[in-house]
Amino acid sequence: MRLRVEFTTEPFDLDEAPAHAVVARDVVEAAELDEVDVGPFGNTAEGGADAVLTAVDALLRRSLEAGATRITLQVNVVEEGGR
Repeated sequence: MRLRVEFTTEPFDLDEAPAHAVVARDVVEAAELDEVDVGPFGNTAEGGADAVLTAVDALLRRSLEAGATRITLQVNVVEEGGR
C-alpha cells in the first residue's frame, strides 16, 4: 500500500523557518520516501505505508519537541504507480 501525507507545522513565521519546521523537513527528507515536496505553507511526502507511517511518527515527536504547537496532517491511500 502507498500513502501520501500532507502536513504543516505551526506557529508560522514568514521571515525565518522556525526550528519545528526545519526538523519536520529534515525528518521527511531523511526518510525512505519516494517523493518529498517541502514548501513554505505545506509539505507532501509519498511512499510505502511502513516508510510513511514511520516518518509521520518521527515528524510528530520531533516537531513537538522542537516547539510546534500544532501539526496538521492528512494521510491518503494512493494508487500504486502514482497520484
